[in-house]
Amino acid sequence: MLELIQQPWPWYVSGTIIAAIMFVLIFFGQSFGFSANLRTICAAAGGGKKVKFFDFNWKSQLWNLVFLVGAIIGGFIAAQFLSNGEPVKISESTISDLAKLGIAAPTSAQPNELFSLDAVFSVKGFLILALGGIMVGFGSRYAGGCTSGHAISGLSDLQVPSLIAVIGFFAGGLLMTFVLLPLIL
Repeated sequence: MLELIQQPWPWYVSGTIIAAIMFVLIFFGQSFGFSANLRTICAAAGGGKKVKFFDFNWKSQLWNLVFLVGAIIGGFIAAQFLSNGEPVKISESTISDLAKLGIAAPTSAQPNELFSLDAVFSVKGFLILALGGIMVGFGSRYAGGCTSGHAISGLSDLQVPSLIAVIGFFAGGLLMTFVLLPLIL
């Protein structure tokens, strides 16, 4: 039984679960998005006293914080108890493309050249992560939500601004992958 759990789930199983969750959220008039949790945490910590953006009834978003905690706990359980310890299976062409960028065949979803403690504490690694974090934070605020909010919740609710945002996310991802990343690494 444990071996079955350790295998990746087929797309149609997780897709069905996501769709069911979205139907429930839409039914109850809620929207989903992880970037909203940062705003809720800042409001709960008293950020509304200094910045108007954080001045709202954060208790109405408590369910989203519970979802965030559940995602963290679920990730921990999956990594600690449901992982079989084998390296991530990546296609040979991807491994070849990564090698051209100076990244060895990854043994996890995060290559050591970018996400190890040595890389994070190097000037280049710190700048990549800091500037990337700033760009993601600014982008999600400017777009009015993150990829999960727009792509899952917004598109489920048939919102045209979410469609435009998702097209922008994909265009930005392609630009980063094929133009900027080779220049950075």
